[in-house]
Amino acid sequence: MRATDTVEIGRTGLRVTRLGLGGVALSGAPPATDPHVASPESEAVALIRRSLDLGLNYLDTAPMYGVGHSERRYGQALHGIPRDRYVLSTKVGRVLRPGAEGQTTWAFDFSREGARASFESSLDRLGIERIDIVFVHDPDEHYEAALAGAFPVLRELRADGRIRAIGAGMNQWQMELAFAREGYNDCFLLAGRYTLLDQTALPEFLPYCLEHHISVVAGGPYNSGILAVGPRAGATFNYRAAPPEVMDKAARIAQVCERHRVPLKAAALQFILAHPAIASVIPGARSVAEVEENARMVELAIPGELWAELKEARLIAAEAPTPGA
Repeated sequence: MRATDTVEIGRTGLRVTRLGLGGVALSGAPPATDPHVASPESEAVALIRRSLDLGLNYLDTAPMYGVGHSERRYGQALHGIPRDRYVLSTKVGRVLRPGAEGQTTWAFDFSREGARASFESSLDRLGIERIDIVFVHDPDEHYEAALAGAFPVLRELRADGRIRAIGAGMNQWQMELAFAREGYNDCFLLAGRYTLLDQTALPEFLPYCLEHHISVVAGGPYNSGILAVGPRAGATFNYRAAPPEVMDKAARIAQVCERHRVPLKAAALQFILAHPAIASVIPGARSVAEVEENARMVELAIPGELWAELKEARLIAAEAPTPGA
């Protein structure tokens, strides 16, 4: 597998590279791998452009990431870049608003008006005329509002040619499956629910998407940090301190990787990409070096014995597809 191999998103004609770039750490928000370091503006622009130079074409962001900073940094980096060189996704459902003392705040808004306003303001921050993929962002407590408001607007924008693909971006698969059954989603961004540590999306959600030609973008491949830094003190899982049972499982996985001389990051990324429903994986990065490392991790040769040992030890699901199988 090469990081620059491409897969079609649903039946849209859009093709994304197997490795993409997540936009949270570009926003000024502390990245999961180091809670004390944020990606400064110049480094953010440099790593976006380096991603493109490496042949990666898929870029993801959202208005909420840094309350607009992530989108603005993408806009700076992409200025002057031919539009057909990248596939960009952003999100609706959280509208940015002026706050006290010049600070920008955000609020949930899944209404028709909110979704359209969010889309138009994203275009302004990004400095582009169309967006390839738009996800409804974390409508966990707003299922009906998203169905009645945001999704109809996205369907209209897709029909008008201003969007190529639509879906939802969430940290849970159950509601995404409910949205999938509504019959008009091209793709989903699913964060953290299909990883080396958490395969809860495997039995039901991923097979449904595969059967119905719905692509899945995998966010949070390192489960917010523990699969990037390893099971060490302070490691996070699902954006919180990793509980003892997760630390233990991660340690056992890491030991298998060490025996086969495979970096934990490489196993984490390649395991996800082995599932045929997964189109792309989008780890975040805070430096050019991390972008380059992620590309190496996707392409590193991993012996089949590693996957066999993980299955034999019941550390990954027996039915999970693995690279080369």
